[in-house]
Amino acid sequence: MGASASKIARHVTPDAATLIARARAMIPALKARAAQAEADRKVPAETIAEMKEAGFFNVLKPRRWGGYEMDPQVFYEVQMALAEGCMSTAWVYGVVGVHPFELGLFPLKAQEDVWSKDDTVLMSSSYQPVGKVERVDGGFRLSGQWGFSSGSDHCQWVLLGSMIPPTEPGGPPDMRTFLLPRSDYKIIDNWHTFGLKGTGSQGILVENAFVPEHRTHKAIDGFLCKNPGQEVNDGDIFKLPWAQVFVRAVSTASIGAAQGALAAYLDIAAKRVSTNTGKATKADPFAQMAAAKAQVEINEMRTTLTHNFAAMMATIRSGGTISLHDRLMYRFQSSAVSSRCAEIIDQLVVLLGGRAIYLDSPIIRTWLDLNAARAHVANTPSLVGVPLGASYMGEEIREFFI
Repeated sequence: MGASASKIARHVTPDAATLIARARAMIPALKARAAQAEADRKVPAETIAEMKEAGFFNVLKPRRWGGYEMDPQVFYEVQMALAEGCMSTAWVYGVVGVHPFELGLFPLKAQEDVWSKDDTVLMSSSYQPVGKVERVDGGFRLSGQWGFSSGSDHCQWVLLGSMIPPTEPGGPPDMRTFLLPRSDYKIIDNWHTFGLKGTGSQGILVENAFVPEHRTHKAIDGFLCKNPGQEVNDGDIFKLPWAQVFVRAVSTASIGAAQGALAAYLDIAAKRVSTNTGKATKADPFAQMAAAKAQVEINEMRTTLTHNFAAMMATIRSGGTISLHDRLMYRFQSSAVSSRCAEIIDQLVVLLGGRAIYLDSPIIRTWLDLNAARAHVANTPSLVGVPLGASYMGEEIREFFI
């Protein structure tokens, strides 16, 4: 497909079924490239190009910039399908693919800075509030080193979290996301991990870069769903709480990966006969029960995801406000996904005996990836479960990243 024809195709909004079918069609190729992604410690460039061509990075992007502004359910369905082939690829898609939504919340000038010349450029991120911020005329000076910037090698911009000191003693800190072009930061090659190796979640180094005011996004605006970008991007999806969209981008890949690992388990179990007992795994009632339990729990997590976003979108479309309690509950349910999926596959691995301990076993890469996914702060149930439980006991909700 030529460049001009490709651009026209990207800007024609496909239906949800078409996008999901495109993602499913990529599964065999993603499986074949998984070892390369792991060895290179980044998703292959050809995979990123194919996802761009398929329109996946347009799903949550504002229409004014050639995006589709589709229901978030489509985004997560695409992500889960990709994860059945390669969890690292799906993780990068989730994180990088959610950033067009966030940029749509920034002031229009920031959107123009990124997309006015090339609406296909991608952004990575690291929201750790570790930077040093100094107020200057027209904006800020930013310095620091961040970690875990997934897909950064494929991106030309980065979104970085930092706390701005209060303007007066005793005042509240101002948490913001800072948007910087590639010329203002360096990528630190430090991604050496046991799982999610292919995500290329490298470090980011910034040394005294100027960031204009319009290239910052206030966390409180995302919490209140009153973002400057909504003045020009007034579609319903941009009324969603930013945190609700983001946390699912780092948990939903686990659901698809667990589905793929279950398929690998069933394939191994269909052929495995224990050399010690002479018994076929497929006839083992414990192995059968484990398969049933795994599929039911995966279905439950998918159903919860679907229900929560359907409920939020219905509330928004009716002109209502999503309650803080519901937001906290949805956030807790998201945080538990990666741990639940890791536990599901852990039980399956045990039942495959020695067949599952080799690194080339089709289930082991996903098992390691799922355990790595649990380390993300958004996938830590205790951080959200405590305030949720406190709310049931009548305590005031003080959690703001919900």
